[in-house]
Amino acid sequence: MNPLESVVPLTVTDQLGRRVAVPYPPRRIVSLVPSQTELLFDLGLGERLVGVTKFCIHPPEAREKAVVVGGTKNFHFDKIDALKPDLILGNKEENYREGIEQLAARHAVWLSDIATLDDALRMIRQVGLVTGAPAKAEQLASTIHDSFQELPTESLPPSAAYFIWRKPYMVVAHGTFIDDLLGRAGFRNVFADQSRYPEISAAQLAAAAPDTILLSSEPYPFGEKHLAEFQAICPAATVRIVDGELFSWYGSRLRHSAAYLRALRT
Repeated sequence: MNPLESVVPLTVTDQLGRRVAVPYPPRRIVSLVPSQTELLFDLGLGERLVGVTKFCIHPPEAREKAVVVGGTKNFHFDKIDALKPDLILGNKEENYREGIEQLAARHAVWLSDIATLDDALRMIRQVGLVTGAPAKAEQLASTIHDSFQELPTESLPPSAAYFIWRKPYMVVAHGTFIDDLLGRAGFRNVFADQSRYPEISAAQLAAAAPDTILLSSEPYPFGEKHLAEFQAICPAATVRIVDGELFSWYGSRLRHSAAYLRALRT
């Protein structure tokens, strides 16, 4: 792109229904969401990223080429201001309201809100539109959509509990992106009658008696050493460690998720 080309304003609506005026195409982007950072690189826009979080680990060069502006919930506002971003990409759940409002008072902030695969595909297309890469985004979203369409469906899916934390135990429940993917993987969430990420006790887990217990690799780093702990609570359950990124990263990493979910059921 010719740096002398004029930048015209584009007003877009984000996934919270906020109207955002963005210089188009944005040339200086700050991403406060790891999965959306990876998406920008896969859309060929990595050179426009000037700021990322310390959790933006994919691709590895993200934190080398851009300034690390803090975490997803503790931004360094001075660093972000110094970068003079045309666009900041955030997320309702991963970031925090007060920080986003402070940034939005000075910069163009576009927010995603992801609870389902359809939300994720819509986000990919919208980010492609606002950044000037609609064709690549459409191709990516279509590829992901088609891969999930190929997943088999079952009339009697096995039950499952998906853990994201330990001490206290926390599971995934209704209204979350992971819950949506669990269903698409062919599992019935035993805690679907609860909301978001409830704390549960060992007694509640035993009473729910899931066929499968899935221990996520993130945000809590569950590992092989934790298998026996859960097996003791539910002796009849299959307990396994799962790749949390392929269940929870809602950007371009979803290209690999459908195949992974299929393999979990074999």
